[in-house]
Amino acid sequence: MLLRCKCNLPISGFLLFCFFFTIVASSSLNHTKHVFHYNRDVSALLRFKSKADLWNKINTSSHFCQWWGVTCYGNRVVRLVIEDLYLGGCLVPDSVNKLDQLRVLSLKNTSLTGPLPDFSALVNLKSLFLDHNSFSGSFPLSVLALHRLRTLDFSFNNLTGPIPPGLVLSDRLIYLRLDSNRFNGAVPALNQSSLHTFNVSVNNLTGAVPVTTVLLRFGISSFLKNPNLCGEIVHKECNPRPKFFTPVTAAPPPKMVLGQIAQIGGARLSRPNQNKHSRFFVILGFISGAFILFISVACLIGAVKRRRSKNEKQKGKESTAVVSFDAAETAEVAAAIEQESEIEEKVKKLQATKSGSLVFCAGEAHVYTMDQLMTASAELLGRGTVGTTYKALLDSRLIVTVKRLDAIRLAGVGRDKFERHMESVGALGHPNLVPLRAYFQAKEERLLIYDYLPNGSLSSLVHGTKSSRATPLHWTSCLKIAEDVAQGLSYIHQAWQLVHGNLKSSNVLLGPDFEACIADYCLVALATNPPLTSNDGQEDADAAAYKAPEARHKSLNYQSVKADVYSFGILLLELLTGKQPSKIPVLPLDEMIEWVRKVREEGEKKNGNWREDRDKFGMLTEVAVACSLTSPEQRPTMWQVLKMLQEIKEAAVMEECELVMDSSNSESS
Repeated sequence: MLLRCKCNLPISGFLLFCFFFTIVASSSLNHTKHVFHYNRDVSALLRFKSKADLWNKINTSSHFCQWWGVTCYGNRVVRLVIEDLYLGGCLVPDSVNKLDQLRVLSLKNTSLTGPLPDFSALVNLKSLFLDHNSFSGSFPLSVLALHRLRTLDFSFNNLTGPIPPGLVLSDRLIYLRLDSNRFNGAVPALNQSSLHTFNVSVNNLTGAVPVTTVLLRFGISSFLKNPNLCGEIVHKECNPRPKFFTPVTAAPPPKMVLGQIAQIGGARLSRPNQNKHSRFFVILGFISGAFILFISVACLIGAVKRRRSKNEKQKGKESTAVVSFDAAETAEVAAAIEQESEIEEKVKKLQATKSGSLVFCAGEAHVYTMDQLMTASAELLGRGTVGTTYKALLDSRLIVTVKRLDAIRLAGVGRDKFERHMESVGALGHPNLVPLRAYFQAKEERLLIYDYLPNGSLSSLVHGTKSSRATPLHWTSCLKIAEDVAQGLSYIHQAWQLVHGNLKSSNVLLGPDFEACIADYCLVALATNPPLTSNDGQEDADAAAYKAPEARHKSLNYQSVKADVYSFGILLLELLTGKQPSKIPVLPLDEMIEWVRKVREEGEKKNGNWREDRDKFGMLTEVAVACSLTSPEQRPTMWQVLKMLQEIKEAAVMEECELVMDSSNSESS
């Protein structure tokens, strides 16, 4: 017994030592793994900044999880959303494509160029927005391996090559936009029931559009400006196929010697008196072939069963991994990526759903009913071209804007046409557009429900109100508002091929952060009768001043994107000078710059900062004059206008940086 104790003591100690060593080693291993992932995320973001952010727009002085646009959970990056910021660089390998915990990646409108990297490491990615850039090269096939991907937007780039047919296997996609690129080849036969938004317009696609249940649902609007597409969906007949039995003149067969024919046949020719032997060998060959075929089928069935069992095991492992990962996600990470759900909800814009007689645009929450709207307290906000606008306070203390459309102006618009048009307008979603939430129609009554923006209109800001006096806006405020409006208009024109038709300062509202949001967009297209004559002659003169010359002499509902550009030019001059549109003269560029200068000097009694801002106002005036040229062909597009404004902003930032560096150098010397 004593001997057993002596022997057991060392063994017990050894086991205890092994137990504690295992705990310490496991803890150390987890810590090492955590540090490794932490360092990899840091290095990926730093490499992204060094190659993409050529103008140093992203501030990296703080912890990387506190960078603008970065959201972390447990020191791992789960969201990277940097939008509408001029970066100007490239999306290189081993940068953001190595953030393996990323759920949302959005780099839209950041002026990035070059080919797209390999995204296969982003196994948790659900939303990928790279639209409105200058990416080139082919469609990255690595995207097809992202099995959790739901939202994909490569629109407005320079991507080339075919659209991969493998997209038909991405069964979780709800949003796919590849429009405004240079893709060629055929349209994949997409038929995922989950797909709610799809567009491949403005490409070089060819051939017949596959007729699937899903593609039929989208219709011709998703395939515009692909002149070589044909088929039922795009309403264009394909070239008729050649007939198989077209009579042709048969050419005499070429003369060949018997040896050549035998060689082509792959066997020696037999003489007629050998028919019996040939029949025996034919029967023997048939039996042998049947036996070989039976063995092949048996092997094939066995291989399929083995592969199926292997796939089921693999799927079991993957589902276990996903379940374990999802179980580890707490309420904190759900809050960190809760905006992702908002993005996915806003892209479900195919069908509208009804709550009573009130039709909500798809993706919008049904937070009120028609009865609640009818019993809400209302306050008149103003009367416009196509209707009267009210502020409505519901019982739930929710405030909305209700626009009652003019029944006389829309008298010729049928119910179906109105619904189709409002579904298109309700599908528009952009930060610089006042969102349409719902609409209603019954007999002659038609209502539109928008968000309420409490900071008033641009007209009130520029010209003042009865209770407040307007002051001249600083050039940076003018630039910011102009850029916001250009963003919204460019989106309407390019993304949806629609036209505003009634742009003016009273139809530009100011959001909670004083961002400019366009209102009353795409409504004039419904007007079939002229408006009643206004009692205010000044109001009529101002409304006429916004109209392009070609629109004043054509039909009532004449609209075009270049007419919108003209209205934007007048709006920009109104913004710079504070003058009513009817008081703005038509002058050549040099004279217009001089006139704007004098108006600014009169407005700023003490001359303000005009001298040092003269160049900036001059550049903005050049943009306004280019937009308001008499000939529509000479006017730029809104996308070009947006680029001009962004270049002015970049030049101002560079100039400010140089001034700061010069002052710091002079102080140090």
